[in-house]
Amino acid sequence: MATHPTQYAHPEALVETDWLEKHLKDDAIRIVESNEDVLLYDTGHIPSAVHIDWRADLQDPVIRDYISPEKFAELCSRNGITPDTTCIFYGDKANWWACYALWAFRLFGHEKVKILNGGRDKWKAEQRPMTREVPKYPQTNYPVPNKRFDKEIRAFFDEALAQSKSGKPLIDVRSPGEYKGEITHMPEYPQEGVLRGGHVPGAKSMPWKTATKDDATFKPAEELAKIYFDQCGVKPDTDTVVYCRIGERSSHTWFVLTYLLGLDKVRNYDGSWTEWGNKVGAPIEKGA
Repeated sequence: MATHPTQYAHPEALVETDWLEKHLKDDAIRIVESNEDVLLYDTGHIPSAVHIDWRADLQDPVIRDYISPEKFAELCSRNGITPDTTCIFYGDKANWWACYALWAFRLFGHEKVKILNGGRDKWKAEQRPMTREVPKYPQTNYPVPNKRFDKEIRAFFDEALAQSKSGKPLIDVRSPGEYKGEITHMPEYPQEGVLRGGHVPGAKSMPWKTATKDDATFKPAEELAKIYFDQCGVKPDTDTVVYCRIGERSSHTWFVLTYLLGLDKVRNYDGSWTEWGNKVGAPIEKGA
């Protein structure tokens, strides 16, 4: 029987709510809120937290891609972030979008990143302080990253196709209905123009939220290992590609595999089903 890790590979990638409340004014950190509901920040947020809008701040406004390295440097500079700043991300929906923002920061090479375990939901449930005051930080001069790490942590269509054909680990983190092709969007969400339903051939279904407990914190390392190593066939020495609809839910799984289980060959296919399900000739499987 395979032995599983009993602790996270990188426990330092998580901070707990109690610790964060004691370090709200720490100059070495920047607390970053990123939500699915982009209006949520204005209703109240963790004191000293800045807001990064996953759509307006991280997405190119014209083509389907992320912002340029120059725009990323501008984003960090106006939020008082330097390369030495530890960015602690949190948000709604069990940190689903916070992990997306963290993954985008890693795409530009920002190394000091952490997730607030339990996110906004746990912070509010524990009745910790919230404010509507928007903090102002001195502008920094964040250097323009030399590149985006597209090859290292991002997968494109051709690479996802090659992953499928080779039979290497491919994880679909959408809902079971999306995976089976019964629906082409998340349950209780609007249709976003995908023409075909189903999943990438060979992909294993493992909804992203399987990695979290009811209080929005991450499950223990041993449980995560059973989920991904035993059920999804993920191995430390094998390339793994994760995908969802636009790469946001799969960023959460990418964080789990990379930081909590310590895998260094995980890529997020952010084109995901909104690309695959619309692409002429793309192979599709339906059903479980």
